[in-house]
Parts: sequence; structure tokens; C-alpha cells
Amino acid sequence: MSAKPKPPEHLPPPEDVRAVLAYNVRRLRVSRSWSQEDLAMECGLDRTYVSAVERARWNISLGNVQRIASALDTEPWRLLRPPSTSSDN
Repeated sequence: MSAKPKPPEHLPPPEDVRAVLAYNVRRLRVSRSWSQEDLAMECGLDRTYVSAVERARWNISLGNVQRIASALDTEPWRLLRPPSTSSDN
């Protein structure tokens, strides 16, 4: 039995687009109680790729932003919007 996914602990710097994307992907994935593998299967990407995106390790193509957004049932621009201290959805 796998552990329940944990949400991000810290807000990313708003000027760091990769960190913002990583934060938003993880926040939305965890809100669905999905593992990285679940998200990867939903969007047709490799789990290690999803992991790297969530750790802000790689640049990501706009096509893959679209695939992840679609799997998370959100608009791609929402993944790139810096979060505020209030509830973002």
C-alpha cells in the first residue's frame, strides 16, 4: 500500500516559472489523491518525467503542459499562474 501523496509545503518564487509549474502540478495531482504514476498514465508520459517536472528539473514543452493540464482537468495557463496565499483553483 502506497503512502498518501503530500501537497507542496512552500509557495514557489513567482518569477520561477518551472517552480510555479511544479507546485501547481503537484498541488492538483495530490488534490486528486493520484500518485505520479497515476498522473503519468492519465497524460501518456513517463513517471520519471512527471517526477522531474514536479521537482522543476526540466524545461517542459507547451504540448506537455497541455497534456498534463488536460489530465488534471484544468486550463494550461492555470498551471503557469503563480499561486497566491489565498485558495487557488
